[in-house]
Amino acid sequence: ILSPSFREYGASAIAVLADERMGGCTYDDIADFVEEQRRAKMEVPGPLMVISNDLVVDELQIARSAAYGASAVTLNYALLGDEKALEFMKYAKAIGMESIVGVADQKEAQSAINAGARIINIVGVPNLDDKVAAITDLEIPEGAKVCTVATIIGRDDKEFGEIEEAWQCRDKGFNSIWVNDALYKSGNSAVEHPGAVISAMKAKSSVKWASPKARSGKGEGAREYLGDILM
Repeated sequence: ILSPSFREYGASAIAVLADERMGGCTYDDIADFVEEQRRAKMEVPGPLMVISNDLVVDELQIARSAAYGASAVTLNYALLGDEKALEFMKYAKAIGMESIVGVADQKEAQSAINAGARIINIVGVPNLDDKVAAITDLEIPEGAKVCTVATIIGRDDKEFGEIEEAWQCRDKGFNSIWVNDALYKSGNSAVEHPGAVISAMKAKSSVKWASPKARSGKGEGAREYLGDILM
């Protein structure tokens, strides 16, 4: 149901929680998302990348994600450690998949980069300053580019501080944001549905002049490009 909405309102990818034990989806759901996005080929906007967001502990999960059509897989650096993370990244690359490596601090981020990670996602960190600290003064290998992603943690309220945090992450140097629960706080409200939240997060707006609850803001530069957003 939401797959075309994510595409229409400007998301850059869709992450499918492929872990039924955590109340998530199945690998069949990954295939359904991939097929819906495939049907948008030759359209504008075109298909989005689908990410298999599973708790990966062996290569079979990576292979299965690829078999069901996912373009990328998430890896938890703290769980895997240097050796396994490197092994899984190499395996994913060999079968044509991207690896998005979840880290919690600067030490893990640097270790992941040293092991070959080129997309790092700051996960489980609610404080903005701590997120920023995790990507500060990272040593990037010569000639390499590293995409930094900030996970926006949903808040248990009816406000939309997550939108303001997205703007702040952009200003602090993040390349992308990863959003989940914040998209569904108001259900399918006419003005605060998931697509409206995506539009507001992508809007380049001033926290002084624009309300985080506005669909796209009417403040300074409200329609400029924010960056990438992952669902």
